[in-house]
Amino acid sequence: MSRRDRGAFLAGGLLLSALLLLSLGFGSYPIAPGTTARIMIALVSPGPMPAHPSWSVAEQIVVGSIRLPRVLLAAIAGSGLALAGASLQGLFRNPLVSPDTIGVASGAAAGGVLAILLGLSSVWLTGIAFAGGLLAVGAATLIARAARGSTLSFVLAGVIVSAFFSAALSLMQFLVDPITGLAQIMHWLMGGFAGATAGDVALAGVPLLIAGGALIGLRWRLNLLSLGEDDAVALGLKPARLRVAIITLAALIVAAQVATSGIVGWVGLIVPHLARMVVGPDHRRLVPASALLGAIFMLAVDDLARSLTTYELPTGVLTAFIGTPAFAWLLYRSHLRGWERD
Repeated sequence: MSRRDRGAFLAGGLLLSALLLLSLGFGSYPIAPGTTARIMIALVSPGPMPAHPSWSVAEQIVVGSIRLPRVLLAAIAGSGLALAGASLQGLFRNPLVSPDTIGVASGAAAGGVLAILLGLSSVWLTGIAFAGGLLAVGAATLIARAARGSTLSFVLAGVIVSAFFSAALSLMQFLVDPITGLAQIMHWLMGGFAGATAGDVALAGVPLLIAGGALIGLRWRLNLLSLGEDDAVALGLKPARLRVAIITLAALIVAAQVATSGIVGWVGLIVPHLARMVVGPDHRRLVPASALLGAIFMLAVDDLARSLTTYELPTGVLTAFIGTPAFAWLLYRSHLRGWERD
């Protein structure tokens, strides 16, 4: 890794740390960064809390019980989506691929809406949404393997599965009570981190640690796949197995994110392009850089969602408003014809 790349990762780590601290004190009940830092040090220290702290009980509750799970979940979601997006773009050798391409987001959304339709608790909603995402990617994988498992067949299988679960989602929205259930469904589908709990952080964080760590371990193989399938086979890779592995790992991350915070689009599409502008196309640097930049991006967007108006905006809506012009600018800057020649 060059000195420039090391500097970029160091700057990103410092920026993420500062943003995490600022986000804990940001909101309708503002808390000074110094107070937030002292509260966090006291919370993570092994000893007892200070007998006479310099902060109030309300400030400790807001930072430790309300904002800390939210901030952690936002960082985990952004990191996971960007990591999955970078891996899938490298796998399919297509800069327009995102986690939504493999159908996992629509499957998880349909599962969550089914739980709402049945009147189940939030715990069941999270579990069924996660299962729906895994079911969707499993179905897409089976369809693709039946079509000989080529790269194009995985894309088409994702389109098929996404269309099916989108139809199921529309049907359930039609059947739900329009006075009570429909508002809850729409609020959940628009995505957000309000009301995040430690359980949500664990459900999203564990798949990110396991599946995300595996994707980072496989990142150098994405460089070999970019040479073409024949060259990859000549170099000792098994492209079919690698495709299934990467898609499954990305699906675990995305399903956990949708289950805990709803649909937050554009992150897995936009952030890898931004990371590529900083560290280049080498996946050994691009994949971890995308994860780092995704966490920064999502924290910044969540802070905007809490501050732009007197009421909180849905994070998924805000990422779409930011993502569409950002992607248009990226298309202009990178010259789409250059991508088409790759």
